[in-house]
Amino acid sequence: MAGTNNKKKIDIRGITKNRFLVIGLAVLIPFVIFMAFLLKDMPNPRSLTSDIYPENSQIMDRNGKLIYEIFSEKRRNIVKIDDVPERLVKATLAVEDANFYSHIGFDLRGIVRGLFRTLVQKRLQGGSTITQQLVKNALLTPERTWTRKVKEALLTVSTEVLYTKKQILEMYFNQTPYGGTLWGVGAAAKGIFNKEVKDLTTGEAALLAGLPGSPTRYSPFAHPDAAKKRQELVLTRMRELDYITEDEKLAAEKEPLNYYINKDEIVAPHFVFYVKEMLVEKYGAKLVNEGGLKITTTLDSNVQEMMQHTIASETTKLAKQKISNGAGLVTEPKTGQILAMVGSKDFFANDIEGKFNVTTALRQPGSSIKPLNYATGIEMGKVTAATIFDDSPTCFKVENQKMYCPTNYGGRYSGIQSLRNSLGNSLNIPAVKTIQLVGLENFVATASAMGISTYKDPSLYGLSITLGGGEVMMTEMNTAFGVFANGGIRQNLVSVLNITDRHGKVLESYQDIPGERVLSRDTSFIITDILSDDGSRSMVFGRGSLLTIKGHPEVSAKTGTTNDLRDNWTIGYTPDFVTTVWVGNNDNSKMGYLVSGTTGAAPIWNKVMTYLLKDKPVKKPVVPVDVQKIAVCNFTGELPPEAGCDSHYEYFKKEYSPTKRLPIKNNVLIDKDTNRIVKDGEVKTNVEWQEHQAVRDASGVWVCLDCPLNINPGDTTGSQLPTTIINQ
Repeated sequence: MAGTNNKKKIDIRGITKNRFLVIGLAVLIPFVIFMAFLLKDMPNPRSLTSDIYPENSQIMDRNGKLIYEIFSEKRRNIVKIDDVPERLVKATLAVEDANFYSHIGFDLRGIVRGLFRTLVQKRLQGGSTITQQLVKNALLTPERTWTRKVKEALLTVSTEVLYTKKQILEMYFNQTPYGGTLWGVGAAAKGIFNKEVKDLTTGEAALLAGLPGSPTRYSPFAHPDAAKKRQELVLTRMRELDYITEDEKLAAEKEPLNYYINKDEIVAPHFVFYVKEMLVEKYGAKLVNEGGLKITTTLDSNVQEMMQHTIASETTKLAKQKISNGAGLVTEPKTGQILAMVGSKDFFANDIEGKFNVTTALRQPGSSIKPLNYATGIEMGKVTAATIFDDSPTCFKVENQKMYCPTNYGGRYSGIQSLRNSLGNSLNIPAVKTIQLVGLENFVATASAMGISTYKDPSLYGLSITLGGGEVMMTEMNTAFGVFANGGIRQNLVSVLNITDRHGKVLESYQDIPGERVLSRDTSFIITDILSDDGSRSMVFGRGSLLTIKGHPEVSAKTGTTNDLRDNWTIGYTPDFVTTVWVGNNDNSKMGYLVSGTTGAAPIWNKVMTYLLKDKPVKKPVVPVDVQKIAVCNFTGELPPEAGCDSHYEYFKKEYSPTKRLPIKNNVLIDKDTNRIVKDGEVKTNVEWQEHQAVRDASGVWVCLDCPLNINPGDTTGSQLPTTIINQ
């Protein structure tokens, strides 16, 4: 029996050993296969000293004309680490890897600190070491996969073993992208400041040190404001590490940054960098900069050149009005294609920060946003083009806010006006009354649907949003006005028609895809008709103003000037073109008080639209089948009463056509001391009921048309007019 038991024990041990062997092989074999798979394409870290030979990429206009060449060869001026100034080394270490000399490729403290600064202090700081960045830039592709992460870790360790810290730092300074084709600090110093590395100032060194974090986002050519903020962050970090003194930090922040660019190398620079940035986001910097791409854009060089010249020459004439800059954008509403983009009067002018692209910047639109407000009201049936407003001094009570009391431009008021005249003459009081009827939520929803992405949370805005109190981008205003021009269909902006790689393979090609309907054809037609009606704006702008284009009565136009005189716009369109022009100052300083709707941007806009429409046929919008033209009373906006009324014809959406006949004469309670109608909530003692020509406007306020007011007949500024209080 004992022998039998021993035999059983031996068998159990054998089974156990076999089991461990099987398990070991089950783990080992997949691991070996995995490592073989991982290492088969692993770059050799010794290849850090080698290079490849990429090919130029070209950006062309819609007709094949070359407007910019992205040089394929990496512009690289090799520098020795001993030639790199200490200020640049410290700036780089401060922002990228402060513990470079103490870690072995990975900095756990740096990773934790980077997360803390990013998530808690809201200050951007990466966790990758300089060695990791060198490996990623020189040996690996930009794909974000777990296998690439493993390769990065193995290569980082290998690099730290094979090279000294001094060698790694030198390779970093020579193999890191600083934007576009500028690889290494030698090329960056020459390409951005036209200097040798050794001659860089502290401020310039800090700017260069900040670029590798995101060469496109911090490009001093495409985003000079972002580049400056990044430079200041680097200087702050240098101060925190005691690399520089407080005085040195302040002096570096005040240094002028004069960027260098060869004017002969680029046409339409703002547009070129706009396109390049989008392509880098989509395809990666390596393919765009070195892939030999042929990029055909939507730009029309002739339109671009004309607009650039007009903006440059006309803004020069506006110097006395304290205007230093201008910008403009021309698009096709049916396709969304960008035909011209002028981001400033002179891309190369450092005194006005000319590289800043105003067409993609946030600015207040002034009254140019009003058509979207009225379109919302007409679409919802809250108002019609004939709706009556009392344009007189009015204050609006808003819960938990200071009373809002807007004024008209020049402080003048016009009494009873239709929506058509209110929009045409850009009256402020009717616009605010309309948004009160419509509701902020509905206005923001409509504006967002039409392309204004900056309007998101209605709770962040007040009634002043209809007067331009919320910031927008010119590119999005063109999209929104393109909805009107396109009969209610939104087409997002397009800048590229075709891209092929070095082998002729098509990477993308423009497809004419129908846009989304975001507004009815009926409402779009009514707004377009109002904005093209020279008579409806004649009270303020006069007939035949710069908002009309000779021989083209179909052109619709709207101006906008912010109340603080910092932005002046003119936007206009036909079925074929949307043109927007802005003038102002990049530093947001005020313009002169002579700037108005028909000065500033309007003369530039008029010249550009005249050029675009030369020899073009008139294309008047067709009246939609669900739009009716009906005679209405001038004083009520409804059908003329049986007793008669001065009337005019107006367009209506069929579903909201007028059905009432309101009387003009009504019994109203009059304050005999002032001859004014007693308003709701007022307590007056010397009153009596009287019959007058009196009507209610859109806000429900009674307005007397024939009450003799005790004011100076020559006063039209509203200083003696009563103020109406309206509860929101």
